[in-house]
Amino acid sequence: MSSNEVICFTCNKRIEGQVLTALDKTYHPEHFVCEKCKKPICDNKFRTHDGRAYCEDDYNRLFVAHCSGCGETINGKFISALGRDWHEEHFLCNWCKTKLIGQTFMEHSGQPICQKCFKDNVANKCKKCGQGITERTIIALDANWHPECFVCKQCRNPITEKSFQVVDGLPKCGKCT
Repeated sequence: MSSNEVICFTCNKRIEGQVLTALDKTYHPEHFVCEKCKKPICDNKFRTHDGRAYCEDDYNRLFVAHCSGCGETINGKFISALGRDWHEEHFLCNWCKTKLIGQTFMEHSGQPICQKCFKDNVANKCKKCGQGITERTIIALDANWHPECFVCKQCRNPITEKSFQVVDGLPKCGKCT
């Protein structure tokens, strides 16, 4: 072999005719292929990862974040939440579709939901008022209660002691017994 010969990196044979140079190596054009799909990369558009060439489609599929809302690749601003990435415009309450950017949200079955939908549809309901409980809860008498709703049947003051009596299925504080 003479020193002017150009050798294909893939097949180690001499290249006559067209030479493709990429990643500091020379190839027969048909031998420069995508690491994943093994198809020739002939449109001059390729991406690299760990020194290996990938066609745009496979690179995007394998290494670029995809929106959990629409499945498309994310280029630009995005939100990371619940272990996934989202286009800002697709980060929505899974129930009412309210935008959640800048909002406090909850998780239900792996999906983001707004506080209102969580409170109305998912949260435990208070035995006294029937509203959803999203913060502290008192569990007593086989039910959930807002702390301000767990009150003495007689004096109507919140019960803060650990012991209380039960009269007609409702709590009665130690002061009133």
